[in-house]
Amino acid sequence: MDTSERERSERERPTADRPESLADLLGGRRGAVDATVPPVAFTLGWLLTGRSVVGGVVVAVLAGSAVALWRLRRGSRPRSVLVGLLAVCVAALVALYTGRAVDFFLVQLFSNTASALVWAVSIAVRWPLLGVLVGVALRQRGRWRRDRALVRAYARGSWVWAATYALRVAVFLPLYLGDRVVELTVARAALSWPLVAAALTVSWLVIRRSLPAGHPGLRHPAPTRAADPDGT
Repeated sequence: MDTSERERSERERPTADRPESLADLLGGRRGAVDATVPPVAFTLGWLLTGRSVVGGVVVAVLAGSAVALWRLRRGSRPRSVLVGLLAVCVAALVALYTGRAVDFFLVQLFSNTASALVWAVSIAVRWPLLGVLVGVALRQRGRWRRDRALVRAYARGSWVWAATYALRVAVFLPLYLGDRVVELTVARAALSWPLVAAALTVSWLVIRRSLPAGHPGLRHPAPTRAADPDGT
């Protein structure tokens, strides 16, 4: 680890004055900010080129590429950067194929629908996705599932995230069906990083309030609390 990485690690390490949160463990807000750039760029390009889908696509891909390069220079994982850029390219191809500007947002509509279902199913099968993500971030593998209280807390926190995706679908779908490109762009930006920041905060509060007094925390699952490893 070089000096800059060590300093960054020290800054991000939780302290007694600033306890660890989901934002510390999962991040997400910066990626959500980056994800708003291509849709906004698409709509601006579409409007400035006389509502040309090709013009909007060119501007969106250029903006997405610029964001990808910037994130790589900032040390983001290449795979996550490429996935983000691939999503922009797929959205662009869909819009070019159909010739409808509103279809640039179709991928987002489908992905949010799928995400809401995945989060809900993960809770139903007692593998709450929030627990899976935090477990991976903390390199716990499946140890967290042996803590009954922790699984229950993750399940409740996961409902917050399922609700955010469902909210997006509820807002996006009528705008998409109404061919409201500008309004859809505004909604896409408004329901990106502000919603992610809110979900991180609210789900963290839900988890903390769901854990019993004296629980050692997310980093220290307590297997003795779980009579049934699948219990929630």
